[in-house]
Amino acid sequence: MATTSTTGSTLLQPLSNAVQLPIDQVNFVVCQLFALLAAIWFRTYLHSSKTSSFIRHVVATLLGLYLALFCFGWYALHFLVQSGISYCIMIIIGVENMHNYCFVFALGYLTVCQVTRVYIFDYGQYSADFSGPMMIITQKITSLACEIHDGMFRKDEELTSSQRDLAVRRMPSLLEYLSYNCNFMGILAGPLCSYKDYITFIEGRSYHITQSGENGKEETQYERTEPSPNTAVIQKLLVCGLSLLFHLTVCATLPVEYNIDEHFQATASWPTKIIYLYISLLAARPKYYFAWTLADAINNAAGFGFRGYDKNGAARWDLISNLRIQQIEMSTSFKMFLDNWNIQTALWLKRVCYERTSFIPTIQTFILSAIWHGVYPGYYLTFLTGVLMTLAARAMRNNFRHYFIEPSQLKLFYDVITWIVTQVAISYTVVPFVLLSIKPSFTFYSSWYYCLHILGILVLLLLPVKKTQRRKNTHENVQLSQSKKFDEGENSLGWNSFSTTNNVCNQNQEIASRHSSLKQ
Repeated sequence: MATTSTTGSTLLQPLSNAVQLPIDQVNFVVCQLFALLAAIWFRTYLHSSKTSSFIRHVVATLLGLYLALFCFGWYALHFLVQSGISYCIMIIIGVENMHNYCFVFALGYLTVCQVTRVYIFDYGQYSADFSGPMMIITQKITSLACEIHDGMFRKDEELTSSQRDLAVRRMPSLLEYLSYNCNFMGILAGPLCSYKDYITFIEGRSYHITQSGENGKEETQYERTEPSPNTAVIQKLLVCGLSLLFHLTVCATLPVEYNIDEHFQATASWPTKIIYLYISLLAARPKYYFAWTLADAINNAAGFGFRGYDKNGAARWDLISNLRIQQIEMSTSFKMFLDNWNIQTALWLKRVCYERTSFIPTIQTFILSAIWHGVYPGYYLTFLTGVLMTLAARAMRNNFRHYFIEPSQLKLFYDVITWIVTQVAISYTVVPFVLLSIKPSFTFYSSWYYCLHILGILVLLLLPVKKTQRRKNTHENVQLSQSKKFDEGENSLGWNSFSTTNNVCNQNQEIASRHSSLKQ
């Protein structure tokens, strides 16, 4: 396994052999650790108070491209090609329609790369998953195109409060554009951030305190002392260490594939099947916790990610955080789980699709999410099941939850039951996402007799479904309420994506699944 070929650098092959891990995984982790050190250096020696924004953009871009070349070799050229052509489209097409053209091109280019990587160049073989960074770049390209369209073409009164806040009022330079897409802090694992937040960070305006004046416009009052991210970075690195340790020591002993093992299916009791399903999917999550939390720590170490101060005056470094582990593991509803998983991707789906369409927005957003994630059939099975589970869970909650609010003992009983049901439903839903292909996915669902699918359909047929807020109110009012909900730490998309950016950390499992089932 450690001798697997790579399109990236082989400089770390001896280390790969020593730790018995694929060279691409070693390259990814080492590059992220290098990025962490570079982020500390960037904040210390290239602070906005010591150098110009131009220098910060140049250094951030060059370091990012170097890391991409080290990890992916010539595949990294796709990042420049996708970004460069998208920038030309923005310049040539104009602000009225460029967001549509950029959307079609960026998503189409990503899809072509995913198809060729999986089914042509990489059928049943291992290579660097360069599509992971491309997924983040696609998010950035489409988000920025929409933000420029909002800021330079649409009228303010047509925008929601969140769109107004994120609107970009001038066309970025090529350097600013490449820096936003390819900076070293987010080139390998993201997370997505808004262009306005990134430029504010580069220019050193993250710590300006603003307050609405009498004329309704924001006016800078003063600049508060810059808070140190050290505590937040250390805490996140500890989470990374624990997650990596768990992944390396426990995950291999609890493979998700064992859920479809013939002997296990024939001999295990139903309680055993349910418990193992939950534990195996629980064991699959730490690799995502590691990758996303490390990416967040890198941005924080550079000084990016400051969200303001809480009510106690403590600095918050969660502006671009991608998950909340405690809320995920203690979720008592499908929506609560999804609201705290892959947060930035859910925001992207909301901002570029859900808010911008009036015709079956949930289905259209689901389709976008499925296409963006990739071309493996298991992804689509997961999303189809996820939509059904989400609608059924919403119907159950709306019809029964109010009976269990009081007294506190009854509420506790309700929380325990809903936690168990939620964890099993989530695990049941995402199995195809891990198995990737059709045959093993249907093998799993058939071994469970499609019981949760059938139960979900019965719930939707038998229980009255209350009209959603979107149906009751105008499109504008709902968008405003959704923006406010997220600012309180709750994502409004109940059908959020189930995946990570498919970074290098999940490739080991992908390889095994390709060999065993992609040829079906």
